[in-house]
Amino acid sequence: MIVADTNTIAYLYLPTAQTDDVVSLLHKDPNWVAPLLWRSEFRNVLALYVRKGVIDLSTAIAMQSQAEQQLAENEYSVNSTDVLALASESGCSAYDCEFVSLAKSLDLKLITGDKKLIQMFPEIAMTAGDYLRAEP
Repeated sequence: MIVADTNTIAYLYLPTAQTDDVVSLLHKDPNWVAPLLWRSEFRNVLALYVRKGVIDLSTAIAMQSQAEQQLAENEYSVNSTDVLALASESGCSAYDCEFVSLAKSLDLKLITGDKKLIQMFPEIAMTAGDYLRAEP
């Protein structure tokens, strides 16, 4: 089981340089969890892709629905005090620290493409590729 941040979820649905690693990660470990915030962040990513004409609205709606089904029953509330403390200590956004807080509370790795999160939380945060290479 891993904590997937919104970047990781987006890489699964939108073609990027990280998509192959994220697809391999899903095959290796299909048990992804995320804080409830992921839904709003993913909607925002999809809205941007619609505005840029990369995908159409019906595709965005289908992607959101599929992602919500994938993470059904694997969404968590996080402790606000923990999130604010992590943000204060690291300089990362509170949004990003929701994922860090969840990973810490569940003793899981956070899979992300966010370089600052990886730098600030190297014991928890890593890319999908690094996770695949590190796990047996």
